[in-house]
Parts: sequence; structure tokens; C-alpha cells
Amino acid sequence: MALNLGDVVPDFEADTTEGRISFHKWLGDGWGVLFSHPKNFTPVCTTELGAAAKLKPEFDKRNVKLIGLSVDLLSNHDQWTQDIKDATGATLNFPLIADHDKTVANLYGMIHPNASDTTTVRSVFVVGPDKKLKLSLTYPASTGRNFDEILRVIDSLQLTAKFSVATPADWKNGDEVIIVPSVSDDAAKEKFPAGWKAVKPYLRYVAQPTAGKPS
Repeated sequence: MALNLGDVVPDFEADTTEGRISFHKWLGDGWGVLFSHPKNFTPVCTTELGAAAKLKPEFDKRNVKLIGLSVDLLSNHDQWTQDIKDATGATLNFPLIADHDKTVANLYGMIHPNASDTTTVRSVFVVGPDKKLKLSLTYPASTGRNFDEILRVIDSLQLTAKFSVATPADWKNGDEVIIVPSVSDDAAKEKFPAGWKAVKPYLRYVAQPTAGKPS
């Protein structure tokens, strides 16, 4: 199944290291990140899960729930959790789905036949409070993910969902943003009364809006 940005992501029930869940219900009214792993006891995945566990407080600040997936048995997850702690110093602090029959992997298109007929690629799905897909990333099995980048993108997604702005290349939280082209200069004067810097008529930089009334 191919998921497109803006699609409502498939709901599913699954066993996890924190009990059985119904995905949409588990997400609640917040954001979520679902990311897949080819199988348990793989070296790159071990480092990724440790990295994500260490960054969980940052995801919590953004009202984002983390959930991993491995196409392996739940009975193997406990030993892998211990391996993750031994290798990275981090204790797994979010659920890990046991998807041994590949039900969820197939629902979300995590298996790419030209890469492998049996194992998932390193997929990342960011889901908004409306249960719609806001971002998808696909890495080859050989390349570990950058969770700082995933946090950066979530900052952009949450900011641009609230204000009439977009984020430029290499943007980080706190940097200047761009007024979207659909906002005319007259409307921008109301939304951004402190003014902006126009590099081109269509490229207008403005200080990053802060929490408060959406613009």
C-alpha cells in the first residue's frame, strides 16, 4: 500500500512491549512517530532505538508519541531491549510493535521488493493529531536514521500548521521563517505587524512566530 501525504494512516491492532494497542486510540489527540526495523538483534536498529530512547523527553515536549516496529516475535523483544541497554546505555521507554506476520509492514508499505522481499526498509511516518500522514522518510536498511532531523522536521510541521509560514532550507527552531505566497503583503501587515525582509517579492523572511494567536 502506498501512503501519500495527507492520507489518514491505517488503523491497526498489534501486540507491543507495552501491551496490545489499537493504533489510532493509542495516538489519542497528539502527534505520533512510527518507525520500522527489519528485525530484532540487528546492529543499526539497536543504535537507533537507543538514540530514540535518549531523545524521548524532546518528543514528549512536542506532544509526540514514539512507537517502533520490528518484524519479529514479541518473545524476542525483551532480550533485544536488554541488548539495547547494554549497547547504548538507554532503556527502551516507548512501545515496540511485534509484527512477525508483517501485517502492519504491508499496511504501511514498509517492504520494498526491489530492496528485499522479506524485510522492511527503515521507514518513518509522522502522524498528526488528525491521524493524517504529515511526513514519510525511507532509508535503506544500511543507513541509520538521524533523530535530531526528525525532531527538526516535527518543529517545522507543528509551526507551519499553526502559522502562515514555511521554513527555509536548513531551518532550525528559532530561525527566521518565510511568509507563504498565499498571504498578500496587505494581509501580511496584519499578521506580521513588526514587518519582514523581502529578498524577492515572493521570498519574504520574518521572525519566527511564537505561541499565541495563529497568524
